[in-house]
Amino acid sequence: MTDHVVHEAVGPSLEPGAAAACLAVGVNGLLVVGVLPILLGTLADEHRLAAAGIGQAATTELLAMGLVTAAFGMIKRPRRVRLIALAASIGLAAADLATMAASDAGVLAARAAAGAMEGILLWISVSMIARTVTPERWAGVFFTAQTVAQLALAVAMALWLIPHWGADGGYAALAIVALLGAAPILALPDAFAPLVADADQGGAPPARGWAALAATVIYVSAAGAVAVYLVPLAHQSGLGSGVARTAQWVNLAAQVAGGVAATAMAGRVRYFTVFLAASAIYLAAWFLVSRTLPAVPFVGVFAATGFAGLLIGAFLTPMTIDADPSRRAAMQGGAAQLLGGALGPLLASWAVSSRDAHGVLALGAALMVTGLTAIAGLRFTARPPR
Repeated sequence: MTDHVVHEAVGPSLEPGAAAACLAVGVNGLLVVGVLPILLGTLADEHRLAAAGIGQAATTELLAMGLVTAAFGMIKRPRRVRLIALAASIGLAAADLATMAASDAGVLAARAAAGAMEGILLWISVSMIARTVTPERWAGVFFTAQTVAQLALAVAMALWLIPHWGADGGYAALAIVALLGAAPILALPDAFAPLVADADQGGAPPARGWAALAATVIYVSAAGAVAVYLVPLAHQSGLGSGVARTAQWVNLAAQVAGGVAATAMAGRVRYFTVFLAASAIYLAAWFLVSRTLPAVPFVGVFAATGFAGLLIGAFLTPMTIDADPSRRAAMQGGAAQLLGGALGPLLASWAVSSRDAHGVLALGAALMVTGLTAIAGLRFTARPPR
């Protein structure tokens, strides 16, 4: 094995430039996820969204993203990848600009359109990762690169864009980055190899694959339910929006460390061990947030969840492949994570009021324990490989 290619378990190996381009377009598509609590919280502070609207807007965008990623993941022979990526980048910039003039229902419509375009870009990265020999390693690389980009944008928004121009400044920055992010498209492969040897075989996963995807949705929804209400949770501790913005970019910085750790652990640590440790961190952190924390501990708690969250994200792909070795479920893994990210805020919107956001902490804990239990069931009923 040589070092100048990314080795594929399915299809031909990729040159480094093509592999980097596949990851880069997905980073462009997921950039908004790292700043979603800041942007939606700012829209609420500007009276362009109600408290429940924060969860509804997050659900709308992430649900559209997940459904589109899932739909494209069912394509047996992905072709014309460059043209599709270019159209999605332009459409994403247009949706970000439309958000600047919107409020309430208009915000939901614009973010639904943005989510659809983001889902297409994510599908390209997932297509590459699901075909590699060590998907957890490339998932770790992808999540680390994504988080570094999100961190840079979150710092810019916290210190400059939002204090001067509010939420509109944040969405304008997203539109500009969406257009600039089209540059790597030229290096993309124009097609991916089919995942199944028989071209007539369906692209749907088997029963255990669906079970792994369902467990992923529930497990991921726990963190999404709490994270999107970062600003209201800060307010409940008597802290300002500035502390919440700081907690968000520190959380992203901790995710970078988590991505590095996930990449180093790839192939050495079992995914279930990682999930047990990360879940313990989340549950302890949410318990502390329920106690009303001062600013520094509040920021520190969300830093811990950032580190744990990146570990979970990187090891969900090998968990899915363990349940479904055909990798058809792995192709839907990114969509399942997004659907979980959409389900969490939707459920959270029913667990909060304008005066009390602490209900999301109990909700998050219940979802995390349920998801981890489902994953454990898959892990300990798996058939040994032949």
